[in-house]
Amino acid sequence: MSKIYDVIVLGAGPAGLAAGLYAGRSRLSTLIIEKGQDGGQIAITNEIENYPGQVEGDSGPSLIARMTEQAKHFGAERVSDTIKSVELEGEVKTLHGVKGDYQAKAVIVATGAFPKPIGCKNEGEFVGHGISFCATCDASFFEDFEVYVVGGGDSAVEEAMYLTKFARKVTIIHRRNELRAAKSIQEKAFKNPKLFFMWDTVVDSVEGDGMLQAMTVKNTKTGELTRIEADPDDGMFGLFGFIGYNPNSALFEGILDLENGYIKTDENMHTNIEGVYAAGDIRVKSLRQVVTAAADGAIAAMQAEHFLSHK
Repeated sequence: MSKIYDVIVLGAGPAGLAAGLYAGRSRLSTLIIEKGQDGGQIAITNEIENYPGQVEGDSGPSLIARMTEQAKHFGAERVSDTIKSVELEGEVKTLHGVKGDYQAKAVIVATGAFPKPIGCKNEGEFVGHGISFCATCDASFFEDFEVYVVGGGDSAVEEAMYLTKFARKVTIIHRRNELRAAKSIQEKAFKNPKLFFMWDTVVDSVEGDGMLQAMTVKNTKTGELTRIEADPDDGMFGLFGFIGYNPNSALFEGILDLENGYIKTDENMHTNIEGVYAAGDIRVKSLRQVVTAAADGAIAAMQAEHFLSHK
């Protein structure tokens, strides 16, 4: 690609779309590159309760659809591609994709994070065959089945409550004896008649003939193992993992300064390389939410505009 953009935004989650919106509105030639669907983690979140000014009943996909349209309205161009390597030093940065090369004077990294695996034996064999990391995507497959959810934070409990709309019984498996979710979320969960809890427990292994049919769980205090089998009439059950995320930063190892895999920035989203910024879940920060991701993206875009106007 011969065109050199002012800004390339890598990733089209809330951070990337906000960056594209602000960069485009600042009259910077802007390209947003996304390898999958827009929205990142929020695209697979059914219910949003804590985004300021949200519309009642708003979902992750509906919020992202509006963000995508806003970025488009202000002139941000789009490409669907997977970036394989990057050259970020110098006045012109180059991103090498499967479909071609892309160049810009500034780059905003907003590649987000992806779900952590549950960590049990044989897990890989059953992802998509009983094991899932997206309640919004797969809840309907488990209509009137039994479902288990691993985790104890906000996401795990919220997604477990969403699953009760489909499954006949949902059990949260948590390695501790109390949830980490916000008290307001816990209150709703404990009142839900279809929601049950398995405390001080982790999933040790899973098994089945093509589909998830049994698992062995381990008590974290006693070490006792317990085998759980699917109801014979069902022939299978669901297991959803919501135990956190891993940063999608492998592309930048040895190039950008990282901390536990997350990109280190200052409060204005600057990385260790001039003209390169990071925004959203990919960077080191204390709170990873849609509202903070969008703020990061806006700041990164305005810092890029300031950088380019002074070149």
